[in-house]
Amino acid sequence: MQGNFDVIIIGAGIIGLSTAWQLARRSRLRVLVLEKGAGVGEGSTGASSAVCRYRYSLDTVVQLARDGIKAYRHWEEFTGLAEPAARFEQDGVLWLTGQSAGWAAREHARMQGLGIATEVLKDSDLAERFPALSTCTLAPDLETGEEHDCVGGGEHFFEVEGGYMDPTAAASDLLAACRGAGVTVHFNAAVAEIRQAGGAVTGVSLADGSHYAAGCVVNAAGPWCNVLLHSAGLSLPWRLSPTRIQIVYLDLPPALQTALPVTVDMDAGIYFRRQNRGQQLVLGSTLESDEQERVADPENFNRLADDSFMQAKLHALHHRIPSLPYTGRVTSYCGLYTVNEQDVHPVIGPTQLAGFYLANGFSGHGFKLAPAAGALLARMISGEQDAFDTTADPAFFRVDRAPIALSSKSVLA
Repeated sequence: MQGNFDVIIIGAGIIGLSTAWQLARRSRLRVLVLEKGAGVGEGSTGASSAVCRYRYSLDTVVQLARDGIKAYRHWEEFTGLAEPAARFEQDGVLWLTGQSAGWAAREHARMQGLGIATEVLKDSDLAERFPALSTCTLAPDLETGEEHDCVGGGEHFFEVEGGYMDPTAAASDLLAACRGAGVTVHFNAAVAEIRQAGGAVTGVSLADGSHYAAGCVVNAAGPWCNVLLHSAGLSLPWRLSPTRIQIVYLDLPPALQTALPVTVDMDAGIYFRRQNRGQQLVLGSTLESDEQERVADPENFNRLADDSFMQAKLHALHHRIPSLPYTGRVTSYCGLYTVNEQDVHPVIGPTQLAGFYLANGFSGHGFKLAPAAGALLARMISGEQDAFDTTADPAFFRVDRAPIALSSKSVLA
């Protein structure tokens, strides 16, 4: 394989394909996407829970999420596909804030100012809309499993237009859209070297010895990004660490295959959403302590959840859904976040090596941000605007920024 292109994107996950599609939407640049795997969804994208929620601690990230989710909510228009495989499931996103008085009202006011449709739900509202959910504001005891007398009286924050997608189906749609627009995509194409001359990128070499030339290369390789950074000779101030993340699947009985929102139970440290037409539930953690297991080799890590993790999260889930039976099939899997250890926010944009761009360190936020992050890069590279651009300030995510000050570095940051 040989060839000359204007832009080479390394990685055909949701970030790489979103960037390629955003370039194809707005320009006639010759774009090549190279993916080391045999197909879409083999990396972080395929293991994503693909929750599309708007609320973040910082307004700029809310804007990026808002504009990314806009693409998912208008997926046919965005991709140009008559019959896309993926569909946005607008179940809403419910934040259970425990006994944090005033939090829901403050976030509602902030989100309204950013153009996000939200509501504050009292216990009675929550019980009427989602009767399977407990309105308890006390956190379950995750150490001993001891029960308590539940207490209500909280206020709960609800994102009306939040939801989720099937991540692999979404990536497959982007692949079809890209190829239909003339983007070249190669699988089983592992990049071994970033080629450069005179302080500028000139292309890439593959593990099979072939070469491709381009004056612009984008590192969207997810957990494999550091290999490429090393090849490019870049020493960045960021620690972008592949991190094992555990997820639990469980079957829902027919009585619970009903309206359930994507739920973020802040005090219990869990989130969950429906899956497979409401027949299953996907259950994960929101705790920073569950995002600490660094992985030396992204090809080799434990892909099943630990028993202790599963037991703790299931206990928290049963507290939130009291009618959930203790029977039924429970399975698990693990994927990888690429965690930016300094501030859990991505680095997006050019580096000191001219023509070499990064889209790395999304720290678990990548799926929902992908269309908007791709727009940022595509606008930087092509200079052209598009209807699905984001209003988020690209300088906020630049590679040479100072770390963002945060009170917490969990996936909810």
